[in-house]
Amino acid sequence: MQYPLTLNFKKIALSPQIFVRDANGEIVCYVKRKMFQLKASVKVFRDPSMSQLLCEIKSDSMLDWSSKYSFFDSNGQYFGHVKRQGTKSIWKASYEVYDETHHHISNIAEENPMAKVMDGCLGQIPLFSLLTAFMFHPKYLLTSATDDSPKMRLTKQASLWESSFVLERMYDFDDVDELRGLMAYLMMSLLERKRG
Repeated sequence: MQYPLTLNFKKIALSPQIFVRDANGEIVCYVKRKMFQLKASVKVFRDPSMSQLLCEIKSDSMLDWSSKYSFFDSNGQYFGHVKRQGTKSIWKASYEVYDETHHHISNIAEENPMAKVMDGCLGQIPLFSLLTAFMFHPKYLLTSATDDSPKMRLTKQASLWESSFVLERMYDFDDVDELRGLMAYLMMSLLERKRG
């Protein structure tokens, strides 16, 4: 994949949708989450036609508090999961990423939680929503669980009509690790989007 990747959420859509494009503007994947599900099940397709499934993300519980979201490829093969740290995430979004052998390999943490709070609170007030779109930009850093070295960073961009994020890569991944990191960020984005 050609980085940086751009993740675009449609704000007006009834069910959450994410368009992921590479540095050349080509679609890398398309995500559409169904509404009114007891357990989250997110399908990731190669493009908006939804003709070719890339991955599926499935929750282990009905509550999003400290759920585990498992990643499955198009053949149904498990290749890891992301787990939300419920109590830690009240103030600062915190997630743990695990590989296919259930080893904790990475963490995703919000770098400046105050930016998300200000964006989420003031963005709900019509008079301030234009200001927040250009002032507050939450960032989420993916680091190694062993030495805290940075691997990827997701940054919210200034945008009025849709939520837009840029994903930068700071580490040489193999294909499975890269896909696992992208799936972790997609699921985290779906969970955190209402909080800024």
